[in-house]
Amino acid sequence: MRNAATGGHRYAEFVATYLDDILVAHRRRAEADGRSLTALLAGLDVSTTPRDFAGALQAPGLSVIAELKRKSPSAGTLGGGADPAEVALSYEAGGAAALSVLTDGPHFGGSAEDLMAAREAVALPVLRKDFTVDPRDVVDARAMGADCVLLIVAALDDHELQSLLALARDLALGALVEVHDEIELDRALQAGADLIGVNQRDLRTFEVDTERAVRVANRIPAGVVAVAESGVTGPEDAERLAAAGYDAILVGQSVVTADDRVGAVARLSGHPVGVRP
Repeated sequence: MRNAATGGHRYAEFVATYLDDILVAHRRRAEADGRSLTALLAGLDVSTTPRDFAGALQAPGLSVIAELKRKSPSAGTLGGGADPAEVALSYEAGGAAALSVLTDGPHFGGSAEDLMAAREAVALPVLRKDFTVDPRDVVDARAMGADCVLLIVAALDDHELQSLLALARDLALGALVEVHDEIELDRALQAGADLIGVNQRDLRTFEVDTERAVRVANRIPAGVVAVAESGVTGPEDAERLAAAGYDAILVGQSVVTADDRVGAVARLSGHPVGVRP
């Protein structure tokens, strides 16, 4: 394990949590990956322009990022047998501004094929929801057609965060930089993040603190696109987060398991967005 004392690095604390095996597995896979980053970049097809993920979240009213998630470590099977294209179309019909697609296979049942099928079916920008720990992860995201990557501050040291953010921008990808508290928010902002996700799920206990996003919103500067993640179960949650100044919410379990996915997304979107202090 690397020294966690430098640059506000909290990796040691992070891997001691429920995500221990997930993150360690991704780092071991990266260490075993013999592909040359230079060769990957040279062979990358950049003839198509990614869709503007952050821009899609800045329309009037609260935007919804609807997530395709087949299973999770806490909830078990969710949308396990769902067709990605069908789910994506229902989200789009419900007014979702963007999609999030899990591509982690061992722990979340996702795949690159899920992302490609979902993106092909709709006109919405798509976040690759995965554990980005290596530059090749960013290149892979671009190659599979993702429009945005997820960078989890708690899983990265400052150098990794800055370099992965810079690479995403070089490849015309958005980067949703996920934080869980004010300290991580400061690190994200210092790295130059302009799209911040505040995850209300505690990495140590996996419990959701529905006040977390409201607290952290007070520290997010104007001009930074703000997304609240986890713990959104219905319109009341959405309205409260919109009032706190969030531009968007990322919603997974409550919409992917809904009998009426179109209606579930529609009920969450469009709330007037307040002004962050």
